[in-house]
Amino acid sequence: MLRPLRWWARVSAKGLENLPLNGAALIVSNHDSWLDPLAIIEAMMWRERQLRFLAKHSLWKFRPLAWILDQADQIPIRRGEGDTAALEAAVDAIGRGEMIGVFPEGTLSRGTNLRARRGVSRLARACPGVPVVLIAVSGGTDLKRFPKRPRVVVEFFEPAGGQPRPGEDDQELSQRLLDEIRAKVPRTR
Repeated sequence: MLRPLRWWARVSAKGLENLPLNGAALIVSNHDSWLDPLAIIEAMMWRERQLRFLAKHSLWKFRPLAWILDQADQIPIRRGEGDTAALEAAVDAIGRGEMIGVFPEGTLSRGTNLRARRGVSRLARACPGVPVVLIAVSGGTDLKRFPKRPRVVVEFFEPAGGQPRPGEDDQELSQRLLDEIRAKVPRTR
């Protein structure tokens, strides 16, 4: 199994028992740095689970990166446009038992608090009964301390406030999930 991240970051995982061994799940994580999705993928390799992310469509503009994203079967989404096609692709993948990853901030937060976007709650509502697993990634913003290798911790956990409830407001649900993640990953300077 290819694990390219191990050469430039020390990745450790906690709470892997909260990640389903098989079947669909909606994975919700903070996105403080560009290293976070790579660290999550690295951590999930220990459970031999593949994760497809909803990723901003502009990443496909750079051809080599577009090729990598396509080979990894990632889903492009046009942020802020109510991209129903991307959400439908994610719902279809969940229906096939796949795991879909989403960042409620909708962009790099760089360790600051951002307002949660409603896409995560729209996905949860479209896939009732599919477990939501939260991930707190810390240490990804330490890349600025090069040449020191960052220590990245990926912690999987269930929402303390419970799984999404029928009738729960989209914005409140998204913000609740992000707040629980942020409680484990404090702001950085």
